[in-house]
Amino acid sequence: MLSLALVALAPLPPPQEPGIALPEVVVTGTRLPSRTATESPVPVDVLSRQDLLSAGAMGGELGQAVGVLAPSFNFPRQSNSGTSDHIRAGQLRGLSPDQTLVLVNGRRRHPSAIVNTETKVGRGTAAVDLNTIPLGAVSRVEVLRDGAGAAYGSDAIAGVINVILDDRPSGFEISTSYGFHRTDVEPIDQTLTDGETFTLSASGGMALGDGGFLRVGVDYRDRKATNRAGFDQIPFFIPATPANLALAGQRNYAEGDPAVEALGLWFSAAVPLAGGELYGFGTAGHSDTEGATFFRYPDGADNLTAIYPQGFLPITTGEDDDLALTAGWRAPLGAWRSDVSLTWGRNAFTYGVRNSLNASLGTATPRAFRSGTYVFDQTSTNLDLTRAVRFGSIETDIATGLEYRHETYETRAGEAASYAAGPLALAIGAQGAPGLDPADERSVSRDVGGAYLELGLRPTERLLIEGAVRAETYSDFGETLTGKLAGSYAVTPALHLRGAVSNSVRAPFLGQTAFTDRTVNFGVGGTLASTRTLPVSDPIARSLGAGDLREERAFNLSGGVTAEPVAGLTLSLDAFRIQVDDRITLSDRFFGPALEAFVQAQPGGAGIQSVRFFTNAVDTETIGIDAVAQWRIPFSAGQLTLGAAYSYAETEITDRRATPAALLALDPAFTLIGVEEINTLEEAAPRWKALVSAEWTADRYRLLGRLNGYGSTVRVFNFGGGFEPRQRYGAETSVDIEAAFDVTGTLTWTAGVSNLLDNYPDRSDPAINYFGNLPYDILSPVGINGRYLYTRLTARF
Repeated sequence: MLSLALVALAPLPPPQEPGIALPEVVVTGTRLPSRTATESPVPVDVLSRQDLLSAGAMGGELGQAVGVLAPSFNFPRQSNSGTSDHIRAGQLRGLSPDQTLVLVNGRRRHPSAIVNTETKVGRGTAAVDLNTIPLGAVSRVEVLRDGAGAAYGSDAIAGVINVILDDRPSGFEISTSYGFHRTDVEPIDQTLTDGETFTLSASGGMALGDGGFLRVGVDYRDRKATNRAGFDQIPFFIPATPANLALAGQRNYAEGDPAVEALGLWFSAAVPLAGGELYGFGTAGHSDTEGATFFRYPDGADNLTAIYPQGFLPITTGEDDDLALTAGWRAPLGAWRSDVSLTWGRNAFTYGVRNSLNASLGTATPRAFRSGTYVFDQTSTNLDLTRAVRFGSIETDIATGLEYRHETYETRAGEAASYAAGPLALAIGAQGAPGLDPADERSVSRDVGGAYLELGLRPTERLLIEGAVRAETYSDFGETLTGKLAGSYAVTPALHLRGAVSNSVRAPFLGQTAFTDRTVNFGVGGTLASTRTLPVSDPIARSLGAGDLREERAFNLSGGVTAEPVAGLTLSLDAFRIQVDDRITLSDRFFGPALEAFVQAQPGGAGIQSVRFFTNAVDTETIGIDAVAQWRIPFSAGQLTLGAAYSYAETEITDRRATPAALLALDPAFTLIGVEEINTLEEAAPRWKALVSAEWTADRYRLLGRLNGYGSTVRVFNFGGGFEPRQRYGAETSVDIEAAFDVTGTLTWTAGVSNLLDNYPDRSDPAINYFGNLPYDILSPVGINGRYLYTRLTARF
């Protein structure tokens, strides 16, 4: 249980009776009767609505709020990272974003359609975009820190994030906020104000029938871009012409957050029907985002001076449409409690670029392009049955059920000018976001069927044992079987021992089997090279040794203790080990004269200088500990809540597959998994995270202080020829403060500062900062935006 920050956007509720801490009931990780957080056989963090709304998340982002509050979850902000500027992903226990299952009200949430290939953290993954779930729609979030494949199926290797939607049956609430960054940027010796952010959230509820409800809401956010770029020193490989050299000392690049405008709608409802309850919930959202790429200099093969005499900075664009709907019915069925539901989710992401050109087309080129569209659909049908029985003196809870899931994934070509080769012998395709051509289009699907059985036993009043088994069949690669055994023992009413052993799987995301993109990456000596991500079925990929993807297989082992030594004080300590075999990653980027000649000689290889593909290339082991403490005590006519948490997770590669002979024949130095991917898996994420908070609540006031600490991170680049610069960025901290005042019975004013001390990560070394243009690395969750000030006004009726 974790509840480190408690500042509400609604009017301040009266404080609890001094010294009384209400137990938090958790529902994630099992379909058996709910347990309190301290009784649960596996660790679960509970983040209340008040926690999330007081996290100071820029732009009202749910992912950012969870990243601030959950000790084992990080949510780094990307920049100059292709599609990752638009769709961000987080990590639980340092594992990949797609190894965490996300649920909404206990139902599987669909992932994003885009596979992020240019990010550092979570490279090659397509995770659930938490920011498509409106923050104002959330009642609480439960973060299960343990494998849960036997309960939920694929993806729950690191754990589960279950978002519970707001189900208040009455009342209207409206909240608006405004914030901005005010920060000292050392590389340019300037004080900047940017990232202006406006949010508006409103929701209302009404009763339906006898005990039913309907609650609907809308969230809007508008966040301007930030820029922490340095002064350009002009790359050595850029032609030394007067026009190019004249740009030295200017801020030609952009590094920071993208501009975002997003609208989200949501509802949650239930109504009595035919002796049971008909229920439904859903979210719908649209966002427009703008990211940054690398600057194109005036005199070069990728520019036409007749169009951009001073060079140009392409601005990538993202249009994201997301929809999720669930309808279900709960009712008694003899001695059983039944729940049948249908869930449909869809994500469509269109990638593009403006302030760009296709130089090969000459002056007839457009300056804005639609580069491609990616679509993912997921339909799930669930039947869940639960009941309690008694075998002699042993109380037993049983849950069983069936699930059928249909998934489809497709990629659609961009407009012709985004990929066309024109008459001029200049760079081909839209600069900043080369388009998919018709040969890149893919359409794949799969069907998944599953059945599960869970048992919960209480052999004695002190001992709880839970077991689960799940069998699934996949139309594209076969069958899987997962199981879990967990238990909790009350040594005393205030001291519980707990532990779990389980195995889980993660099926290859359909996008990882069919995804393709065209990007620009670092090549030999730091120059920029055209890179293509190839589907494993592509003939070029096959000729280089790519094979069909297999499922990831994980083994989880955990054990811990929870205690409540005095009234209001809760403690937990858990250790864990996660072994993942056949982990799916992107291969190394293969480039060089021999590779380039080989690929360009193949059909569809024109203009490609570098390639990569997905592969089950490594096994990994992650070990770590989580510690959480919270103490609620009466203080100065109010209540003081003190919280502390620490999480440590270290991942090591335990085995690597051999490099295919076809690659070695081109260059004996090629390795299937290179130093950049090894760095991504082992060192790019901080190994530890610490949180400390103090919050005081009185009649009309609330004050909060919070300290977040993050461990060091490491960045490694491969520029070819053995030049592989490496830098360790030191541990960082962020201090947040917030105050709330109940102005009237319906109106609350809140003000706060995130990163009060205006802290930044270490500056990148000259070998890594791209000639002074990118002075900061985005690896540290402390971010590169600096101090953020905000205020909110909330009315509740």
